[in-house]
Amino acid sequence: MADRRKLVQVLTALKDWLSWAVQRWDLALVLVALLLSLSAEAPPPGKLDTQVRYLLAGEQFDFLGWEVQAVLNKFAHALVAPQRYMDEPARRDFLLDYLDLVSAIQHTEREIHRTYTDPDVEDPRAATSDLLARLMELRAEEDARQLLAEAILEEQVACVLVDEGFGLLGQILPPISVHFTPLPTLLIVSPRDRIERIFSLGLRHGLNAAQREEIEAQVDATQDVSSLVTNIGGLSAYPAMLLESSSLNWLTNVTAHEWTHHYLSPRPLGWDYAASPETRTINETVASIVGQDAGRLTVARYYPEFLPSEPDSEPEEKTLAEKAPSPPPAFDYRQEMRETRIQVDELLAGGHIEEAEEYMEERRQIFVAQGYHIRKLNQAYFAFHGAYADEPGATGADPIGPAVQRLHRLSPDLHTFVTRIASVTTQAELEALLARLE
Repeated sequence: MADRRKLVQVLTALKDWLSWAVQRWDLALVLVALLLSLSAEAPPPGKLDTQVRYLLAGEQFDFLGWEVQAVLNKFAHALVAPQRYMDEPARRDFLLDYLDLVSAIQHTEREIHRTYTDPDVEDPRAATSDLLARLMELRAEEDARQLLAEAILEEQVACVLVDEGFGLLGQILPPISVHFTPLPTLLIVSPRDRIERIFSLGLRHGLNAAQREEIEAQVDATQDVSSLVTNIGGLSAYPAMLLESSSLNWLTNVTAHEWTHHYLSPRPLGWDYAASPETRTINETVASIVGQDAGRLTVARYYPEFLPSEPDSEPEEKTLAEKAPSPPPAFDYRQEMRETRIQVDELLAGGHIEEAEEYMEERRQIFVAQGYHIRKLNQAYFAFHGAYADEPGATGADPIGPAVQRLHRLSPDLHTFVTRIASVTTQAELEALLARLE
């Protein structure tokens, strides 16, 4: 026990030293950036991405600083790897307790926000003093538990993926690595005359609606494009950046989703991710399918009581005439969004840019009236959300999503599905592959 305590003390000291080193490294990066800025006296080149980066230099997310800190934290935890000394019930209980802690943090933050927005509260600072103290305690406890919770989640999802055929000698490559973190916001840029993501840029976390509107207005005015600053749920850095969440089903899904991007990176579908909208849509749709399947399998194995029920299926012998017709929903979001995208594509194909933009704003107001608070619906919105084509919606009539789903159904298992599609980068190649299998 004494040896164990001494080891923990040594590791704590090492973590403090690593934190000190990262701070000095960040300072060095700032100095280098300053030197580079002093030498940059000429105007920026004419490329859109260069001009936008220059325009938003002060708003960009510090990916390098984040990566250094995250890798060092992971390294420090791996030296001990306490999850190796825990049996499965202990791991399960630890992760569930951690998610309860995250839920308590989110609830406390909502209470503080609600107090500050209550006109009947004269002194919100004083009224929330106890809540703020409680929040600090919860955050400190979360910080102490986070790396272990991440390691447990990583290993549980990895075990499922190994069983699905992705393992090599019982190990998964690349290893799953995730980090719960405040995520950057993402700037998406599309031309106005068509829907296509031609540029994206990670911006700092926490931009409010007014700041996002100002950034979009700057980019649109200077470049004559359609832009959108949006939130994301994860990002396939390494370790993958995951939004802090108390939802077990969501976390298992996005962990497998982001790992799929890592797995595909050295393969044509990943290597050529940015080569064309077709490749990006195929890649994201594959990641979404793997995330859904592997995430559900993980919950089913380790946390079965949290597994969402699947839609009821009718017995095969029951004929269509015997089925009671179900009334259509009052407002089918996915169907309405699909129809919106189809109409926008038709208008833009005919050169009616202003009409398409007016139509999108009219449709946005309809979605808002139905309780879907979309801040901006434009070409950039569809360029971003349309890449996730595992379900109908913002992808419109794009046939890639249904084709990838068809390949998934034709594959005997998840590994075969991913192996088959890993070298596919275009719709034509996807259709040729399906033709050989059907």
